[in-house]
Amino acid sequence: MLPALVQLLDWLVTIIVFAIIGRAILSWFVRDPSHPILRLLIDVTEPILGPIRRALPQSWMIDLSPLIAILVIQVLWSLVRSLALG
Repeated sequence: MLPALVQLLDWLVTIIVFAIIGRAILSWFVRDPSHPILRLLIDVTEPILGPIRRALPQSWMIDLSPLIAILVIQVLWSLVRSLALG
């Protein structure tokens, strides 16, 4: 049961990471936040990116929250997976 749950969570983590990457890339090209694909990506990723963005200094010219989020997600998932699978 545990390996199946880990596999399911692995897929979920992968989808979230791709959603963050997709949002970052799409934000370069699509400026309309009501665009359906961008809206979906914003809805999925904002609970993760919002708190990180608020914690970063406002003076930075580039939004590093997607990069930080992906790094934190990967590190945490690696720890959880290693503890779950032994």
